[in-house]
Amino acid sequence: MIKNSNPHPPSAPAQSGAEGERRDFLYIATGAVAGVGAALAAWPFIDSLNPTADVLAISAIEVDIAQMQRGQRLTVAWRGSPVFIDYRTQAQIDQARADDGADLIDPQRDADRVQRAEWLIVIGVCTHLGCVPLGQREGDQLGDWGGWFCPCHGSHYDTSGRIRKGPAPKNLYLPPYKFLDDTRLQIG
Repeated sequence: MIKNSNPHPPSAPAQSGAEGERRDFLYIATGAVAGVGAALAAWPFIDSLNPTADVLAISAIEVDIAQMQRGQRLTVAWRGSPVFIDYRTQAQIDQARADDGADLIDPQRDADRVQRAEWLIVIGVCTHLGCVPLGQREGDQLGDWGGWFCPCHGSHYDTSGRIRKGPAPKNLYLPPYKFLDDTRLQIG
């Protein structure tokens, strides 16, 4: 009698082609079902990251501009940031347009920054480090170009909210807004 010197039993015969394809299909189908199940289980968590109804309600504000006079500036809060509303004089508009051709740090024409020439609406946060520039209250320093001045690091903005001097890299940002009529403005 001859003994097998191989300590391992002989391997199972190779699977037939159809049976191997069935096994592959079952692996893929199981993986797909597990992936869809994981996504469905995670959806409530992902959905909870969306803003709530009360937050969405204040994502847009309405501002009454009927009582504002030419040359007056108003500050309102929108999404936790100050928004500067400037009812510009003709001299301020003329100066902003004349400066369109100046050597600007962040080139942008005045006409591209306003919907109506007399109204400039900008987010009142310096684009350097997030300070609130001076210029909204009577007696505030307006900077070298008559717009706003950020005393923290010396950024000067013109009457169109464009950066003219200092470390700020960008113009004051423009929030989304629209005029509801001649006396009401919606921001957001």
